[in-house]
Amino acid sequence: MKLARIALALATLATLAACLSRSTKAEPAKPPAAGTSATPPAPAGTPASAKTASGFPAQEGWKVETPTSAMRKAQFTLPHAEKDAQDASLVVYHFGAQAGTFQANLDRWCGQFQQADGRASTEVLKQSTRDVNGIRVHEVDLSGTYVAETAPGSGEHVHEEGWRMLAAVFETKDGPYYAKLVGPAATVAKWEASFRKFVEEARPGT
Repeated sequence: MKLARIALALATLATLAACLSRSTKAEPAKPPAAGTSATPPAPAGTPASAKTASGFPAQEGWKVETPTSAMRKAQFTLPHAEKDAQDASLVVYHFGAQAGTFQANLDRWCGQFQQADGRASTEVLKQSTRDVNGIRVHEVDLSGTYVAETAPGSGEHVHEEGWRMLAAVFETKDGPYYAKLVGPAATVAKWEASFRKFVEEARPGT
């Protein structure tokens, strides 16, 4: 009888030990709730000023836009100066081998400006050439009344007095890239240093 009681006590202790062992085991990790991720969220997006579009980096304060045609490789809005009511626009064009000569495009740009004293815009045009990152770059500076067509072939023209254009033509093996900044003179002057930096940092075709 005494041995039976001892055996019963030992069996009870074994059962208790097994229960304690099961209760102290770590529970498996629960899966994430629906709609959540097990990994930390990605960092916030890159500021517009650090973005690069087709090798042409935006500068601080510029607004990056989606190009509105295949010929536009990069497109930006440059906010207006305090005294101006309109923003400036900067577009980079690439037409491939069908772009025409640099002189032909320069003549077309001059035709988009009129001078108050009646002179031809070719007479007031400022032009220079330099090498940037191993690429020959032609730079253009022209002011006057902007009378470009509202759209190519439309026959309708804008008439914006006191406007200015800064442009750069990059000669590459894939054909020239044309960067054209145009807008109210004070606004273009506000962003002139940024545009020069933009030209120096450009990597056409990348």
